Amino acid sequence: MIKSDPVGPHHVTHLTTAQKLAQGILPWHERLSYGISDFACSFTFSLVGTYLMYFYTDVFGIQAAAVGTLMLVARIVDAFDGPFWGIMIDHTHTKWGKSRPYLLWFCAPFSIFTVLCFAAPNLSMTGKIIWAYVTYIGVDVLYSAVNIPLTSILPSLTENSHERVTLSTIRSLFSNFGGTLISVIALPLVGFFGQGNDKKGFFSLALLAGIVFFVIYLVVFKNLRERVHSEGSEKPLPIKTSLKALKRNWPWVIVIVLNFVYWLGMQAKNQVTIYFFKYNLGRADLVSFALLFNAVSLISVFMTPQVVLKIGKKKTMLGGLAIAIAGQLFLGIGAHMLNIAIIIFGTIISNFGNGFISALIAVLLADSVDYGEWRNGVRAEGIVTSASSFTAKFGMGIGGAISGFFLSLGHYVPNKTQPASALFAIESDYVWVPMIAFAISLILVLFYQLTPKKEKEMTRYLTKKHQQEQVTTK
Repeated sequence: MIKSDPVGPHHVTHLTTAQKLAQGILPWHERLSYGISDFACSFTFSLVGTYLMYFYTDVFGIQAAAVGTLMLVARIVDAFDGPFWGIMIDHTHTKWGKSRPYLLWFCAPFSIFTVLCFAAPNLSMTGKIIWAYVTYIGVDVLYSAVNIPLTSILPSLTENSHERVTLSTIRSLFSNFGGTLISVIALPLVGFFGQGNDKKGFFSLALLAGIVFFVIYLVVFKNLRERVHSEGSEKPLPIKTSLKALKRNWPWVIVIVLNFVYWLGMQAKNQVTIYFFKYNLGRADLVSFALLFNAVSLISVFMTPQVVLKIGKKKTMLGGLAIAIAGQLFLGIGAHMLNIAIIIFGTIISNFGNGFISALIAVLLADSVDYGEWRNGVRAEGIVTSASSFTAKFGMGIGGAISGFFLSLGHYVPNKTQPASALFAIESDYVWVPMIAFAISLILVLFYQLTPKKEKEMTRYLTKKHQQEQVTTK
């Protein structure tokens, strides 16, 4: 019998599949399935996050201030829908597990609402705003239904800490690839599908994204398996019991606050990228080229497991944030000088740092699930990990609202030469808001105290506990 060592890396080429599973090492078809799940999410939701504000203001004809208000209202809804899905997962007990069923149940509704977001019916201004509220809030709520389970299922796939880093790395690779791909091909495909009609072009692109998402999620549902079970995970958890997993769970507190701040900065930057190149630089033709450099993050994501092995998760996160801040400084210099070469250089540096961050956030959150069980005796994957989706979306929404309000305060007018105030608002969103967010995130990580030694102690205890519970239930 192979002794399970759920902490360190393994030399496993000589082991059978069963022996690898005993050590918490998943077969490659499951690893890849977990990865492509976030390719599907990024391919669709990056379309929403990067281009929907532009679609609303420059194509659908809604005022920037109204768009900013919409995104703020959507965040209020998120205050309820994120925890709601987490509680639902903790109350779910099916033959497929707790998180996995949601991949099947909600992939079609999310795909449909993605398409509806980019529909542009001929309505009055009031009708357009109502349509935007219903479809955007709808896709936002449904995104939680399909994305929260991806995070909540990670601690249920394996207890092996190194395997979790591997899975999160694969997921981040596919996520970054999906987000980069749709960012680069979006405008060319809008032109191809629309032939000069951007309304038709965006709708056709959204339809393509929705179909891609639906097909991939069916494959993911078929291939993933939940293997880690505690005594409590075999039955629905009362809300009061689930909340006990959060008591004095300081790793969780730090991760969710970091998640909010980091994604606020990222979304503010992403949503005004097209505005920055179109209006500040007068080079709308370079949008796809600039977004292509998002792929640089794939390099650092790929490097993350080995870097973590050498210096640990905390130092890797700190390094990634420091690099991202440096990249934003170069962007600021390039934006001030209107120097495209410096802007591209800053983009490359910033994206390289962001790869380390995106690869590790889900891992730190999975660790906080274990920490909650270790410290409080309650394993509540749903409520613990739902906060990640909620805070990320809340941060993205606030970032979007800030962008909308900045544009309005700067007296932005679609498809016109912009006043200096509008150009300053766009530059602030593209350069300085993200840099401040990354700096705050770095400070937060300095307070993260789940050390490798404590993590090993925690994992050994939980592995033994789960093995004893399985023997008892048999």
